[in-house]
Amino acid sequence: MKLNILVSITGNSEKDWQEKLKEIEFFKIKEIALFLEIFEREERQKIYDAISKSCIKSIPLVHIRHDMVKNELEFLKNNYKTKYFTCHEENFVHHDVEHWKGFYKNIYLEMNFDNFVSKKVNVEKIGGFCVDLAHFKVGMEKLSKDFKYIFDRKDKKLFICNHLNGWNQEKNIDVHTIYNLKDFDYLKTLPKFVFGKIIALETFDSIKEQLEFKKYLVKLLSKKFSIH
Repeated sequence: MKLNILVSITGNSEKDWQEKLKEIEFFKIKEIALFLEIFEREERQKIYDAISKSCIKSIPLVHIRHDMVKNELEFLKNNYKTKYFTCHEENFVHHDVEHWKGFYKNIYLEMNFDNFVSKKVNVEKIGGFCVDLAHFKVGMEKLSKDFKYIFDRKDKKLFICNHLNGWNQEKNIDVHTIYNLKDFDYLKTLPKFVFGKIIALETFDSIKEQLEFKKYLVKLLSKKFSIH
């Protein structure tokens, strides 16, 4: 397994993505992941414009939003070589996936962790799973229906990419702001089959902090997968 862990532009506001982009410029980072789920169309356009003027050359993974149109996916694929567009279960329920016809092989499903899976959810229709590793851990502890949906397909070649944040053992919840590197140690307990080709950090922490997380994670996962 080749470890490809990406720092990411995440956040809830214009200030969040702008500050991360400034850091990316400072550190001269050319390859990132991008989480657009929170941002409406007008704000997304600002992000695209800003990225086009940055040092970023490649965005392999983008977490997309229900109202994104095919033109946006084409823009990202053509300009930043995006291969992995990740979405949620509800994008099947509300038929958002239908709007992305032609990109099915590039769409990857992130399961919720609400112990419910609609019959409309069909990972076989698209490229496969983007397993959110903390969500999977939460489900594994509860033996939830979301966890079972993933686990029942463990022998299929559907595990392509991941979102990665922390996990709180006491509350059994995912953690998007990391206070201790041990918040990532739950990864040691996960089965190897859930790990994909590319892993995108999904924390709200700064890019500087994400780079530190990446060092820790490369060491942790290299040991797990016996990579030297």
